Amino acid sequence: MAFKSLLFFSLLSAAMVAAPVAEAQLGLIGGLLGLIRIQGTLFCTANGNMGANGTATPVFPNALVQLQCGGNVVSTSTTNGSGVFSILLDPLSYILSSLLTGCSLKVATPLASCDSTLPSLGGLLSSLQFIGNTTLGALLSVANIIPAGFRFVPSN
Repeated sequence: MAFKSLLFFSLLSAAMVAAPVAEAQLGLIGGLLGLIRIQGTLFCTANGNMGANGTATPVFPNALVQLQCGGNVVSTSTTNGSGVFSILLDPLSYILSSLLTGCSLKVATPLASCDSTLPSLGGLLSSLQFIGNTTLGALLSVANIIPAGFRFVPSN
């Protein structure tokens, strides 16, 4: 009987030690199997969105775009020369539903830096919108999120 108890506790101890290793390995595998991508194009307009004339709308290059969750900046990206930004997140660190309800995109660069006739105080803010998953190969899935629409928020 004592042998069975000793064997049971030895196996239990080994399982407790192996659990963090298995979780760490799953985290690595989980990170390889899925991503969350937030991307969009920022335009040099009073609300950061495409104007009525579509393709003639100038873009907002070199703008700092911040992903804020609960008031904290959790990731950043800078728009390229075409006004495009992209933020990649590990789905093991962020829950999709929490991102959509508790996070937003903030443009930290003043609008006046792309057009001097636009406000130099205040900034752009957008909630997030899930548009679907993209499967890449047999194992990788990407959850695609875009800005729901920027709006100008004046400074206090």
